[in-house]
Amino acid sequence: MSISRQNLSVVIVSFKSDHVIHRCINSINKDIEIIVIDNSNNSQFKKNLEKKYENVKCILSSKNIGMGAGNNIGIKNINKDFALILNPDVVLEKNAIDEMINASKSLETFGVIAPISDKPKFPNYRIDKNKNYKFEYVDPFKVDSVDGYSMLLNLKRLKELNNFYFFDENIFLYLENDDFCKRLRSNNENIYVVPKSKIHHLGGEAVDPRYDFEIELSRNWHWMWSKFYFNRKHYGYLKALLSIFGNLFSAKIKFFYFLITFNSYKRKIYQMRLSGLLNSMIGKKSFYRPKLEN
Repeated sequence: MSISRQNLSVVIVSFKSDHVIHRCINSINKDIEIIVIDNSNNSQFKKNLEKKYENVKCILSSKNIGMGAGNNIGIKNINKDFALILNPDVVLEKNAIDEMINASKSLETFGVIAPISDKPKFPNYRIDKNKNYKFEYVDPFKVDSVDGYSMLLNLKRLKELNNFYFFDENIFLYLENDDFCKRLRSNNENIYVVPKSKIHHLGGEAVDPRYDFEIELSRNWHWMWSKFYFNRKHYGYLKALLSIFGNLFSAKIKFFYFLITFNSYKRKIYQMRLSGLLNSMIGKKSFYRPKLEN
C-alpha cells in the first residue's frame, strides 16, 4: 500500500518546545493532520497551537512520560494507516513528504521508511559494517535502523504482526528507536531511507535552552540507563555488563577526578552517568526526570 497525504498523520512529542516547534509544523504540508503530544502538560501551549494551526491537535500528557510513550499516545489517537514520527527540532525540506510518498510506490513491502539527514557526516541511519552494501544516494536503500527523530511507520502493516508493540515505554529517552528497529528486523520487516527526501535536524534543541544544564544531566543519566537496559533486553545480563564496562570505569574515574578538582559541573555529569548505570544494573525503572520550573 502506498502512502497519501490523506492517509498520513504526523506525530510530534514536545517538551518545553515552544521555541522550535513552529518551524517544524510550518515545514509540513497544511493538508496533513498533525498530532502533538505535549509532555510538559501546558494548557496554554495547547490552546495557542490549536488556534494557530487548523491541522494541529494537541494532547496533554499528565506528566513527562518520555519520547516512546508519547509516540504511542500519538499512534493510538490517529486513524490513518501511516504515521510520520518527528522531533520538534526537525525541519522538513520542500517536498520531503512527497518524495517519501513517491518512493513508497516502488517498494513492495516496508515497515518503516525515513528521509535522510542533510548532514552527511551525521547520518540518521545505521547499516551493518560487515556487509558490503553498495548503493547510490538516489533510490531508496535498505538499512538496519534509523534515528527516531524522523521515521515514517506503516501502521496498518505493523498492527498485523503477532505480539508486536510500537515503542517500549520502559525507555524514557535514547535507544527507543534502536529497540523498535531491532524488533522490526526480527519480524523480517524492511527499513528504508529515501535519499531524495531531506530533513534538517537542529539536534539537541528540542527543549528551551533555559533548561540546558538540567537537560544535560537528564541526557547523561538516561543514555547510560538505556544502554544497559537495551543490551540486557536483547543480549542478556552478561553481555550488557560487558557493553557498559568501559562507561562504568570511565565515569568512576572522572567523577572522583572532578570531585577533587572542584569542578562541580563535570562532577554532576559523571555522577548522573554512574547513577543511570547503577540503577539500570539493579533493575530499577527509568525514574529520573529533569527538574524544571514551570
